[in-house]
Amino acid sequence: MSTETLPLKARPGRALPDVDDRPRMPLGFRAGAVAAGIKASGRRDLGVLATTGQPAAVAATFTTNRLSAAPVRLSQAHLAASGGWAGAVLTASGSANAATGPEGDADQLALAEALAAAVGVPPHQTLALATGVIGTRLPVDRIRAPIADLVAAGLSTGDDALAALAEQLCTTDTHPKWASVRLELPAPDGSSRTVTVAGIAKGVGMIHPRMATMLALVLTDATVDPPTLHGLLAPAVERTWNQLTVDGDTSTNDTVLLLASGAAGTVPVQAGTEAADRLGAAIEVVARSLARQQAADGEGATTLITCQVSEAPDDATARAVARAVVGSSLVKAAVHGRDPNWGRIAAAVGNAEVGGQPVPIDVARLAIAICGVPVFEGCPLSFDRSALSKLMAAPEVVVAVELGLGTGWGEAFGCDLSEGYVVENSVYTT
Repeated sequence: MSTETLPLKARPGRALPDVDDRPRMPLGFRAGAVAAGIKASGRRDLGVLATTGQPAAVAATFTTNRLSAAPVRLSQAHLAASGGWAGAVLTASGSANAATGPEGDADQLALAEALAAAVGVPPHQTLALATGVIGTRLPVDRIRAPIADLVAAGLSTGDDALAALAEQLCTTDTHPKWASVRLELPAPDGSSRTVTVAGIAKGVGMIHPRMATMLALVLTDATVDPPTLHGLLAPAVERTWNQLTVDGDTSTNDTVLLLASGAAGTVPVQAGTEAADRLGAAIEVVARSLARQQAADGEGATTLITCQVSEAPDDATARAVARAVVGSSLVKAAVHGRDPNWGRIAAAVGNAEVGGQPVPIDVARLAIAICGVPVFEGCPLSFDRSALSKLMAAPEVVVAVELGLGTGWGEAFGCDLSEGYVVENSVYTT
């Protein structure tokens, strides 16, 4: 194995554009956030995202947890009823509105109707995101008026409004997450138009693949219909948020919403075209940046762990091995202690499964490197443990695994396991 790990921006066969660590509001959207009294802290806990004109095309991915929350069920029903179009999204933090029975569903519908009335769209063209404690209902009577007041005061189209929405979503996050990309796409007159893809996300606990545990809004002003948009979102989620794990727990509220306003005035993006490939790459790199930010900010975390797997039989196998490594509690604890215990990585590789079946492993071909230092190539290698331990004190530890069985490639993102995680979650509701 080379002492150089694969570049963190590289994915064989496809170049991803550079991503900016800043919030940029795409054309066609407006937003705002207020403190409505959901959080006991008094911080902002209610937000509205709305289009400035016609409804936006929507693609979405939701939790696979069978105890899905009321906002998830409402959004799924509304997307089915609208055919994949929405004019507004209500975001709430401080209450998950999950496991709240029929009353929770009624609460969510009442808020959708309040949002629809304030923005001026049919209720089935509204969507919802909520995060917080499971088993608590949203205080509908307390929220109705702030929704109307927020919209009446004038939602902003500025970048600061998108930043405020990201901050409002935070619960145990230590800081908001955002990312953006700008690219050129064809216009009807034969010229090109600048298109923005921007995303915000929250979630640093109860994070595990199966749609990962988090909330995310990704916005673009490109012109795309819902089926094409879904075709761009699904593989991006598979390679990014489904490769994100903090603690092995999958939540009830996971939601990614991708909205396209069409306000940039581009030619409609068609599946299978160069424009679709470029837009899909921008969506993926925004999702990847947000997923990495979430892993780095995992509850109690001090170190981002990235595992990149190459020479697998196929990409799905590579992703499964990478998930197994970053999801291993033993690997996570070793990283926290700056212990270059590669045996824990090797064991995690051997435990990996894809489709319910063990991943094929040829130990003679297996190679492992930590922070660019080869530690195993079919047998243990000599290396300076003290020097490698110092390298592991960096903000990110990169583990490279080569299976020697094909051309498949994948990566996953996690974080170390510290005492802080236990402290955070031992008193979460008290």
